Amino acid sequence: MTWQNHSASMDFVFLAYPSHRELQIMSFIGISLVYASILTGNVLIVLAVYSETHLHTSMYYFLCSLSGVEICYTAVVVPHMLVNTLRTQKSIAFLGCATQMVFFIGLGSADCFLLVAMAYDRYVAICYPLQYPLIMTLSLCVRLIVAAVIIGFFLSVQLVVFVFCLPFCKSRGIHHFFCDAPPVMQLVCTKSYIHEYSVLVAATLAIAVPFFLIATSYAFIVSAVLRIHSSAGRSRAFSTCSSHLTVVLLQYGCCAFMYLRPSSNYSPRKDQLLSLVYTLGTPLLNPLIYTLRNNEVKGALGRVLNRSYLSRTS
Repeated sequence: MTWQNHSASMDFVFLAYPSHRELQIMSFIGISLVYASILTGNVLIVLAVYSETHLHTSMYYFLCSLSGVEICYTAVVVPHMLVNTLRTQKSIAFLGCATQMVFFIGLGSADCFLLVAMAYDRYVAICYPLQYPLIMTLSLCVRLIVAAVIIGFFLSVQLVVFVFCLPFCKSRGIHHFFCDAPPVMQLVCTKSYIHEYSVLVAATLAIAVPFFLIATSYAFIVSAVLRIHSSAGRSRAFSTCSSHLTVVLLQYGCCAFMYLRPSSNYSPRKDQLLSLVYTLGTPLLNPLIYTLRNNEVKGALGRVLNRSYLSRTS
């Protein structure tokens, strides 16, 4: 039997889950509550943008798309985590692991590229306010959203095909909660700089390049805002960007620490905790950040909830 056939027929076992029953139940309840909050917050943002006509602008189209990606992104791993938390055999098939990684990395990369599109939207709004409605049309927004998803999955498929074409050792234990590139790469038998640099290049294209584009956009934004004479105008301009900038720092900080480093620095315990931050924490905080800092979104969410309540009572 060749190693390819052996690998394709093997199962991986997740080793990061608690073994004590009490901890398993507590973890299940905690993850369930966070996941329910993630779904509620992001679904409400989608409904608010869909139902409120004054939110039918490029800024909120991107926000709605970001929430949609977050819903799908967490759905790839969190339900599987909940099942594994309680069951005895915490395993996943070889092809199942590859599929999970394709969607997890693909949607995560799409998330990063959507943040680039949102940064470009803010750049046009602040630096070219008169041309903004002509530049940021619905057609352009759709093209940018579709491009973010396509590029994200293109990079993801390339990376996953590369990783899963490598020979795996007999050890099947993944020191993680789900299939992700760094912990799965630890099971590869052949260690070389070529393999490590290939993964690093893919991570650079998905993380470092988008972050550079965002940083460039904000450099132009800051330059334009500083030329505004009134303090009220500067404050208003910065307030429209603060939510997005907070999400960018949170998202890219976690991703850079996880992926933009050599495998020799891999630490299972630290990476397990960090994975919970960008898998559960970031999707949970994104709706809160955009809602608390944006009066239009807060008002729209209030009207959506009022309509829902009235429809139930009538």
